[in-house]
Amino acid sequence: MVEVTDAELAQAKQRWEAERAERPIPTSVRFDAASERVVLDFTNGASFIFPARALQGLEDATVAELGEVELLGETGLHWESLDADYTISGLMNGVFGTRSFMEAQRRGGQSRSPAKAAASRANGAKGGRPKKAGDAP
Repeated sequence: MVEVTDAELAQAKQRWEAERAERPIPTSVRFDAASERVVLDFTNGASFIFPARALQGLEDATVAELGEVELLGETGLHWESLDADYTISGLMNGVFGTRSFMEAQRRGGQSRSPAKAAASRANGAKGGRPKKAGDAP
C-alpha cells in the first residue's frame, strides 16, 4: 500500500486547483423548449448547445421531462425521471449514445430494407430518378 503524506496531499490539491482555474467550468444548464435544445453555459462565457432528442434515451421524452436536465457536478448532465446521464466531455465530442445507437443515427436514410431495394430497382427500370426542372440533359 502506498502512503501519501500530508505535504504530498496538499501539493496535489494545489495542482488540481491550478488546473481547474485554467479550464472552463460548467455553471448552468437549461432546456430551451422553443428549439428543443439543451444549453450548457461555462464560466468563460462560452455555451455548448445540442439537440436534446439526438441523445439516446431522450428521443421520445416529453418537453417537461427534457426540461428536468441538471448538472451532475462539473462533469455531467442528468435527467432524473428519464434515468439518463451523459458526460459533458462525451457530448462535446459528439457521443450521444452507445456505439450501435450512433451508427444507426449515422446511417439514417442509408437503410437497405427490401421495400427500399424494390423501389430502387423499379426506378432503375424506368431510367433512374426523374430529372429535376432546370437540369441539363
